[in-house]
Amino acid sequence: MITGGSGFIGSHLTDLILNRGLKVIVLDNLSTGNLKNLEHHRGNKNLEIVCKDITEYKSIEKYFKNIDIVFHLAALADIVPSVERPYDYHRTNVDGTVNVLIASHKYAVKRFIYAASSSCYGIPDNYPTVESDEIKPQYPYALTKFIGELYVLHWGKVYKLPVISLRLFNVFGERSRTTGTYGAVFGIFLKQKLEGKPFTIVGDGTQTRDFIYISDVANAFLTAGLSDINCEIMNVGSGATYTINLLVDLLKGDKIHIPKRPGEPDCTYADITKIRKLLKWKPKITFDKGIQKVLDNIHYWENAPLWDEKSITQATRKWFEYLK
Repeated sequence: MITGGSGFIGSHLTDLILNRGLKVIVLDNLSTGNLKNLEHHRGNKNLEIVCKDITEYKSIEKYFKNIDIVFHLAALADIVPSVERPYDYHRTNVDGTVNVLIASHKYAVKRFIYAASSSCYGIPDNYPTVESDEIKPQYPYALTKFIGELYVLHWGKVYKLPVISLRLFNVFGERSRTTGTYGAVFGIFLKQKLEGKPFTIVGDGTQTRDFIYISDVANAFLTAGLSDINCEIMNVGSGATYTINLLVDLLKGDKIHIPKRPGEPDCTYADITKIRKLLKWKPKITFDKGIQKVLDNIHYWENAPLWDEKSITQATRKWFEYLK
């Protein structure tokens, strides 16, 4: 079972599992996912797509029967909408997670892997950031994903559900979401490149991000799902950090600068010692190679919204209002 299996990460994980000849149920309400991400599996008898919402327990419960592994990726993402609609984020990311846990426990699922977020660290005190560092959510999305993680670990301890929580850093690659409110840097920059527009760099561009390519993340989930590790939290990152200026240089194009945003760290950088040790996992795709893969598939972003200085200012107005 992959909740959110038609989304960015979920669809790549679906690919990986189906390619092993295993059966997959994708549970997705399609609010942010896209069935086009799974179109290449049309006719595959090992894939079942269930269009249901994890916030409605009675409608999803029966699908967990006879499931061995649950990969729980379904969630509402983005910073600005979470500030504007905190209830919706709590309902999906917290209540929805509890529903998935209850159904998993009822049918004695053998493994439960949760997609957590490195945003729980807020603006970290230490780099690289380790799993034991202080949790300081800066906005409702980060808070609700962390609360979801607490529930997952609680179910592991109280109900003996075998669980792992993977805290994802900055995932990039093909099929990243192109719709919705202003968000991920890759979708913005690639559409700007397609249209010959300047890249909108936040601040001076010296801030760094731990960018990790999508195939490495999918492999981390599968490795966790097939392991016997229990009740652990692990960072999933590249083990390095890269400036936005370097990203722009690799993408090649003109640039303009927009105001630095409050609540955003100057650096994200995962310490991946734990996942390397416990799961024997490590990233295989270098940043340069990942960028080239994205550019080779840049057509994917042709229908993405085109952001400019004016539209970004409007979209992030509440960001500055609440997080300054």
